[in-house]
Amino acid sequence: MPELNLSQQTKLKLDEFVKHVKNLYGGDLVSIILYGSASSGEFVEERSDINLLVILENASIINISRIGPLINSGKFKTFEPLFFSKADLSSSADVFPIEFLDMRENYTVLFGIDLLKDLPIELRNLRFQCEHELKSKLILMREAFIRINRNTSALQKMLFRSFTSVIHITRNVLRLKNKVPNYLKKELLTQLTDEFQIKHEVWSRILELKNNRSKIDREELSALYIDFYADLEKISRFVDKL
Repeated sequence: MPELNLSQQTKLKLDEFVKHVKNLYGGDLVSIILYGSASSGEFVEERSDINLLVILENASIINISRIGPLINSGKFKTFEPLFFSKADLSSSADVFPIEFLDMRENYTVLFGIDLLKDLPIELRNLRFQCEHELKSKLILMREAFIRINRNTSALQKMLFRSFTSVIHITRNVLRLKNKVPNYLKKELLTQLTDEFQIKHEVWSRILELKNNRSKIDREELSALYIDFYADLEKISRFVDKL
């Protein structure tokens, strides 16, 4: 296995998982690719998921379901495999450019062929998805604030979920400006501040609270939510003009 910035226990689990998948699918298995925080160095033991792209020759639902007992076992509860056939991988890049660009930014081939390296992704498709995702997020946040703004716990969950999604989206908005986004979130926030004049202290505070799983009092939560929403509107207007 390639050298990864993970604990020995997690590396052993990964190695065991790969062996199980190889034994299960044999020659039908094309690739197993690790992506996300486990490959980038931002992995947090016992909290972060282990994201894997599993590419098969035959990705029918019946064939994929054979792995059910393995991933539903307690030992691999944090493993999140995403299954594609080789054909589906190529035909999906135009529909999910954000997801595949994020994968390609930080990944490690654990087994087989590297099919991410030369996967064609057009910026035109990326622009459409960024606009769609941002406007959808604005609608959800607006509706949530109307309905649950007096429920501090529910509103905090919505803010944290929205922040996680927006980090992925805005990373790709930077690509639309021909910038190379930083994968590390703290550095990415600095880039976003420079490019879009967002309220850095607001985004940094949300990141800090989310990472520490801290509870927020209602007054601060409301202020963070409103300021974060306003920054999203600003970024959305920029994408709309491209």
